[in-house]
Amino acid sequence: MSRREEFDMFPWNSLFSFKNSPNQKDFMKNMQQSDVQSFMEKMFSQVIPDNMQGMMNNNDFGSKKEAARTEHPMHADVFETHLYVFVRIPIVDESWLKKMKLYHTSNQSIIEGIPEASDRHVITLPALVKKKGASAQFKESTLEIRLQKSFNTQYSEIDVSDI
Repeated sequence: MSRREEFDMFPWNSLFSFKNSPNQKDFMKNMQQSDVQSFMEKMFSQVIPDNMQGMMNNNDFGSKKEAARTEHPMHADVFETHLYVFVRIPIVDESWLKKMKLYHTSNQSIIEGIPEASDRHVITLPALVKKKGASAQFKESTLEIRLQKSFNTQYSEIDVSDI
């Protein structure tokens, strides 16, 4: 396929066909911000596939981002890097460090004993972690828990031929 044929595949001429005619110049001069926005949305809807349009709309993208963000117990920040999962918990009272207990499973971090002795907080981790190799440190009123990610993804096949 030649470059000219590739260029002709897209409707560039119909989208950007502003010639030096007086009607189109006046149209552009008299446009308000809302007119420009609706014009651009119309152009995008004609060119971009339906499944991509949600990403272009700022309101939809922002609401999806907020929906994906979860509120963790104890106002913890949870994030992952290539090798580790980090859980950062703000500590209000330094005496909590002596009475708290930290545990973890392959996909959860569990904090017991703070702020009250009977309290238990479970934080779901964004990735699987190893049993061993976890560490915790306290610095600048924040407890940081570092867990090593597990890359051992064991899976088994389930036979469905007899169903």
